[in-house]
Amino acid sequence: MPAQASAQTIAAELEKVNSKVPALFDRKGTFYPKIEKRQVEKISNRDMRIPLELRPGGYFGHYDPDGGDLGRGAGSFFDKAVINTVHLRYAVEWTKKAEWGSDDSSKSVINVFKHNLAKAMPEFRRGFDALCMTDGNGVLAVVASTTNAAGEDTVVLTSQFGAKLLRFGQRVKVFDTTLATDKTSGAPGYREITYLDYATRTIKFATTATLAPGDKIVIEGAGGLPPVSLYGVPYHHNSASTGAWLGFNRATTPEIRANSVSAAGSALTLPFPRLAINKMMDRTEKDGENISLDAWMHPCQQQAYEELGQLVTQIQKSPKEESLNLYFGENMQMAGAPVKTSFMWDKTRIDFIHYEFWGRAEMHPAGFYDVDGRKIWEARGASGGVATSQMFYLVASWNLFMTNPAAGVYISDLQVPTGY
Repeated sequence: MPAQASAQTIAAELEKVNSKVPALFDRKGTFYPKIEKRQVEKISNRDMRIPLELRPGGYFGHYDPDGGDLGRGAGSFFDKAVINTVHLRYAVEWTKKAEWGSDDSSKSVINVFKHNLAKAMPEFRRGFDALCMTDGNGVLAVVASTTNAAGEDTVVLTSQFGAKLLRFGQRVKVFDTTLATDKTSGAPGYREITYLDYATRTIKFATTATLAPGDKIVIEGAGGLPPVSLYGVPYHHNSASTGAWLGFNRATTPEIRANSVSAAGSALTLPFPRLAINKMMDRTEKDGENISLDAWMHPCQQQAYEELGQLVTQIQKSPKEESLNLYFGENMQMAGAPVKTSFMWDKTRIDFIHYEFWGRAEMHPAGFYDVDGRKIWEARGASGGVATSQMFYLVASWNLFMTNPAAGVYISDLQVPTGY
């Protein structure tokens, strides 16, 4: 007889499965946790009012004390900003077979139900972080180029955010560049991302008619033309003289415009941050005071800032063996503001966040959707009977507000360093 071969014994061999299951994607948000700790205003379904002292009152000038007329006076002018909440959900579903096949350590290294339960809230909060990067319209990415084959669009996204605000399997809508036309309005009303490559800024989904460069990838469920979503940092940090801010017309109310410095496509230089902060201080009562600002940016701009420091760095070598590190540590400051980084941040911006003026309007905190304490729901089959699938939902109703847009300041249109 021939020698016993491996194929004859493989059925009796024990299979080894690594019990450590690493996640091949990020789940941690960085900006939202900071905002989550700020003031929370509990509101109803009615708009929350934010009183603003827009303009000073009184008349300043000369008078004649020798029997002259002092004239009449005036008072401060007040108005209000208004904000309401947006409603967000995160839906999780699994089958009973998947649950039963993993409900014991002798069957699986992962308990499907417990894993879904444990990871749902971090994933939900990661979605919050993504929306905090948007301009109130739910735009998560912009199409740079597209090709179509076999009923599928392969979409390369612009470098501003790339695909960083998106997730594999996420359902999205596609609007034209003006956000006036919903290109996914027909059934099923969305496109599901079936491929996502962060490194190449590429996603894939089912064919979308007339998809073109400049089209916007928008979060599912955002209604309206243009769509309306959470008011993120770029909504409040906006120096434009067109559009609206919390009920105000930017064209006729310059007081509610933020401050900005445009880099006009050039690389970061040292005068930009100082000019930006001085512009903000010129419009607020913070002249000469120590103010609590954080400079938020994508790590690519942190690298650009670090390279400026490396240009003027000298190394004093002692006559002994020493370690070498030509990079700066994590305690960077930019014009006095601690540097904070997020890989979700717009690569072309640096935003100086003055936390004193930021808060959350909240109607319902993040948590399970429940009815009379019930949190787990069964699906229904075609017959109307119970299907062997279950689901739960995390829901939240909130929005992000700023009480003093004059204290908002940012640097825009920065050059993205090579490689990003």
